[in-house]
Amino acid sequence: MSLGATALILVGGLFLLLALGAEIFVAIGTMAAIALVVFMGQGLDQFAYTSWSELASFSLTATPLFIFMGAMFASSGVVRTLFRGSDKLLSFLPGGMAASSIIASAVFGAISGSSIASVAAFGNSILPEMVRLGYKPKLSVGAICMGGTLSVLIPPSVILIIYGAYQQVSVPRLFAGGLVPGLILALCYLVTIFILVWRDPSLVPSRPPMTLSDKLSGFKDVLPAASIIGIILGFIFGGVMTPTEAAAVGAILSMGLAAMYKTLNRKTLKEAALQAVKVTAMIMPLIVVVKVFGYAFKFLGATDVLSDLLLGLPFGKFGIMAVIFLIYIILGTFMEGISIMLLSLAFVAPVIANLGFSFIWFGVIIVIVNELGLVTPPFGLNLFALRGVAPQYSLFFIAGSCVPFYPAVLITLGLCTVFPQLVTWLPELLF
Repeated sequence: MSLGATALILVGGLFLLLALGAEIFVAIGTMAAIALVVFMGQGLDQFAYTSWSELASFSLTATPLFIFMGAMFASSGVVRTLFRGSDKLLSFLPGGMAASSIIASAVFGAISGSSIASVAAFGNSILPEMVRLGYKPKLSVGAICMGGTLSVLIPPSVILIIYGAYQQVSVPRLFAGGLVPGLILALCYLVTIFILVWRDPSLVPSRPPMTLSDKLSGFKDVLPAASIIGIILGFIFGGVMTPTEAAAVGAILSMGLAAMYKTLNRKTLKEAALQAVKVTAMIMPLIVVVKVFGYAFKFLGATDVLSDLLLGLPFGKFGIMAVIFLIYIILGTFMEGISIMLLSLAFVAPVIANLGFSFIWFGVIIVIVNELGLVTPPFGLNLFALRGVAPQYSLFFIAGSCVPFYPAVLITLGLCTVFPQLVTWLPELLF
C-alpha cells in the first residue's frame, strides 16, 4: 500500500472516530495500535516503552500540583475576591467591571492554568453580578469568555509544562516567554473594552465614584493571590526552584489561603485532589498515545512528507506560519488545545526547525493560536463552557459577543510573529 493511502487511512480513521463521539485518547490510541500492528508489523509493547520513556519526566510532575493549586483557589472564594479587588482598583477606567474581569481573569489564569476552568468560574460567579448591576450581556459575556484565554498564556501554565516536557524545552524559559505576550493580550482586551464603551456608552451603567479608602482596600483583595503568583514565578525565574518544586510550594500556599478565607475543609481538599487526579489521568495517557502515533507516522515516512509539503509552499516563512496558524484555529474549534498541540508537533516541529524559529517562541505562539480556536464557532470549547454555566444565552449570542475581541488576539499574534523578541527577550535576559 502506498504511503499516501496509509496516511489517509490513519488520519481518516482518527477523524471518523472523533466524529462518532470517541474520546480523543481512544481515537488516537486505536489508530496508533492499528498503525503498529497492521502497517508496521510491530507489537503493542511500543505503548509500554513510550509510557516509561515519556512519563518519567520530572517536569511533568508539576502538572497535578498546579492543577491542585488552581482547584483550591477556585473553591476558596478567590474568584470573587480577585474581581472585587480589581473592580475597586480599576473603577476609574471606562468599562468598569468588564475591564476588571479581564485583570481578574489574568491573575486567576496564572493560578488555574485552564481556560475552560476560568471561563466557568467567572461565568458562574461574576457574570450574574455584572448583569444585575446593569452591564449589557453582550459586553459582559464577551469579556469573560475572552478573558479566559489569558489563563494558559500567563505563567504558570499547564499546557506550557506539557509542551516543554514533550519537546524537551526549558519550562522556566517558556514561562518567561509567555509573560510579555500575556500582558500585551490583556492590554489589547482592555483597549477593546474602552473602544466598545466609547462607541456605545449604554453598554455599562453609571457608577458612583469610589472613595480613596475603597480603592486602597482593593489591594487587600488582590494582594494574597498576586503574592502567591509572585512567589512562584520569583522562585522559578530566580533559579531558586524548579517548576515542580515551585508548584509544590504553590499548592501549600493555596491551602493556606483557603484557610485564611475559612474555606479549607475536607470537602474542598477532596475536590481539589480529585480534580488534579482527573485532569492528570486525562493528560498523561494522551501524551503516550500521541507519541506512539507520531512514532508510527515517522517510521512510515509520512512525517517527512508532510513537513516537506509545508516547507514547499510558495509563501515564504511567514506565509507558511500563517497556514499553520489557520490549521490550528480550525482544529481548535472542535479539539482541546493540549490534544491539538501534542498531535501536531511530530509534523510541525521539523518545519519550525527548518524555518529557523525558536521552539520557545513557537511554544508561546501555539498557545495563543489554540486559544483563538477555543472561542471560534461552531465548536469552540470556551463557548460551551460559558453556555454550561449561563444557559440563558445561546451559543450564537456568546460567539457573537466574542467577535469584537478577535482583533486583539490577532494583533498580539501578529506582533509576536513579526517581532519574536517579544517572546524571546525575557527568557534570554533571565537565563
